[in-house]
Amino acid sequence: MTTRSEQKQKTRRSLLDGALQILSPERVFSNLSLREVTRAAGIAPTSFYRHFDDMNDLGLALVEEAGLALRQLLRKARTRIKERGTAIDTSVDTFMEYLVNNTNLFRLLLREHTGNSKEFRSAINLEIQYFVTELEDYLKQRENKDARSKTPNDQSINALAEAMVTIVFHMGGLALDASKSERDTLASKAKIQLRMLVKGAREL
Repeated sequence: MTTRSEQKQKTRRSLLDGALQILSPERVFSNLSLREVTRAAGIAPTSFYRHFDDMNDLGLALVEEAGLALRQLLRKARTRIKERGTAIDTSVDTFMEYLVNNTNLFRLLLREHTGNSKEFRSAINLEIQYFVTELEDYLKQRENKDARSKTPNDQSINALAEAMVTIVFHMGGLALDASKSERDTLASKAKIQLRMLVKGAREL
């Protein structure tokens, strides 16, 4: 038997999913209406306010969800790297999997990152910074273990992490509505760029 709390969470999830379903190359979150989101979720418009204050509140919840998904993505990539041992290749391939399975979630991050809402931009910048920080910590751990290489200082590693995230996000934006062969080409190019960045950082 479904409890009241479980039903509330299920309805909230339906609203989040309903908004994501409507997003497309032509539709940005700021243009979505409450009525069409509730229609997609299969609930009455008046029920919306039991879960979110307004559409902006729903959007921020999606941004938080996207940020959490990105951090989980990096942790998943780390596990795979331990198994396969190819950090850049494995990370890019894992990111592409995320992109294919969460296209509209990433579309939201990418679009609203430069959108009109300052609140959205701030929230997305914060989530991206969390991602950069996790990547920075991982890079420091790897550099400390690699006695053969010249270890960059903290400032260089921070700059490297930010540059790597910028490349991956740019690739993701281009890959959103691309074919599989186009995505493969973009991924290959990103891997080369990331290797060049890492090599350059060690020469500083």
